Amino acid sequence: MAQSSVRGEGTRERVPHADQADQHGWHDGPQEEGDGEGSGSSGPAARTDARRHGGTPRSGRRGKRRILRWVASVLSLLILGTAGAGYLYYRHLNSNIKKDELNLGKNPMAEHRANAAGQTPLNILLIGSDARNSKANQELGGARETFDGPPLADVQMLLHVSADRSNMSVVSMPRDTVLKIPECTERDTGKTYKATGWKLTNESLDRGGPGCTVATWYQLTGITIDHFMMVDFAGVVSMADAIGGVPVCVKDNVHSRTSDGKGSGLKLAEGTHPIKGEQALQWLRTRYGFEDGTDLARTHAQHMYMNSMVRELRKSTKLTDPNKLRSLAEAATSALTVDTGLDTVGKLYDLAEELKLVPTGRITMTTMPNFYTQRPGFAGKVEPKQPDAEQVFRAIREDIPLDGKASKRKAAAPSKDPAAPGAQIGVQVRNGTYTDELGAAQGRATDITEVLAGKGFTRASAGKQQADPLERTAVFFPSAELEGDAQAVAKALGIPVTSVKKSTEVSGVTLVVGADWRDGNAYPKAAATDNGKAPESARPLNGGDTTACMDVQEGFTW
Repeated sequence: MAQSSVRGEGTRERVPHADQADQHGWHDGPQEEGDGEGSGSSGPAARTDARRHGGTPRSGRRGKRRILRWVASVLSLLILGTAGAGYLYYRHLNSNIKKDELNLGKNPMAEHRANAAGQTPLNILLIGSDARNSKANQELGGARETFDGPPLADVQMLLHVSADRSNMSVVSMPRDTVLKIPECTERDTGKTYKATGWKLTNESLDRGGPGCTVATWYQLTGITIDHFMMVDFAGVVSMADAIGGVPVCVKDNVHSRTSDGKGSGLKLAEGTHPIKGEQALQWLRTRYGFEDGTDLARTHAQHMYMNSMVRELRKSTKLTDPNKLRSLAEAATSALTVDTGLDTVGKLYDLAEELKLVPTGRITMTTMPNFYTQRPGFAGKVEPKQPDAEQVFRAIREDIPLDGKASKRKAAAPSKDPAAPGAQIGVQVRNGTYTDELGAAQGRATDITEVLAGKGFTRASAGKQQADPLERTAVFFPSAELEGDAQAVAKALGIPVTSVKKSTEVSGVTLVVGADWRDGNAYPKAAATDNGKAPESARPLNGGDTTACMDVQEGFTW
């Protein structure tokens, strides 16, 4: 059976049958507490050739915080709701789904490079919006002063499904992450939002829509994103009831409420309890009361919830109540915003089938390694912690499992364009090592030009300083005819093939020496360890761990 397609490849729509749509899942839909924090969910892909994605989907699931929970409900239950409803109802559900552009940044994302078996990975950005622009969302979201204000991307989780569909990695970016947002242009209005200085990552959503959040992730990580899914408060609650309850655990009685009225309102006794509906939303939004009371603690709780939800969906039976399924389908499609490659129930179904290939025990939930920033005006906020964050990002770019286990992945396929001899390849080398903390490493373009000359690339020359510094060294090429040459340059220097990218910003093969190569003639060893296992700073949590339990913050017990 043809399965989900990468980045919206054209496919013929069909109405899935109820007996085909097993529960699979994710959905993540938390929001911050009554202090105005928020969240939602998102994710996905469209159908693709089965051979390209590793075969016909069947078992497996992974989890995600609020959005993942949505994905679980939407992809497994929403699809079920169309079964037997008829083609007209199927079209009605399709009309409920809101669509937006995948990438609003000025630079196109690189295409995935298939492995030797012709398989490609799948990356989905799940976004939880804190929009309070409807009565339902206002009643659930609190923070009256934020009503009708700009939406924030308070939940951001990248879901990576390996090319061979043997494993899944989830990386959450704390909403309090400080970074720079790239230039984004709204497709419909043509309005351009200029690139920013230091901003909170959740502000990207208000700069044209989810496509700018995608562009922000790409600028930071270099990870090609195939699809996004976004959900709001109301969607989270309506989805939770259909699941029937997700077991969560706290090590002490907890009540998320501060003396001045902030907090999610979650109140649970010590131990394990099934939660659903608004209480599930409270769990996913809770910050005050868990661990150290920060957004990082909330992220950890969301990971626990998503893993538990996936396990529940796997062991439960299919929903058979037509009315319940219809209500779920209506709620899910109405709450969902996706890119145009996921804009039908059929495409969502195919995505669900892809996700079902991954065993629960091969799902690894992580948080982007981070540290508390010292930047003025951002007290209590965080930045990516290097080299740990890059270790996680590179593992995903190179399709290395974060659980450290071997996968069936094959080596990246070489370019179809053969490389010319090194002495015939023109290479411009630029210095892109600048960082705010360290400035630019002087003379790097000249140094690496000499290294290339010593390896036979005698036409290499040092060019002007790179206007836009890069965290990671990359080799760019303008057209398919030069891709093989660019790969040859990367291979000679030991630069990963995933760092070879097509760009309309260059006129020939261009090597930009990034901040990851500030000294030395040899390109540094890949940040990822040999087995790719996530660093402890990423707080990895396995999807099969049934013992996880949240620590309760002092002062929030009863």
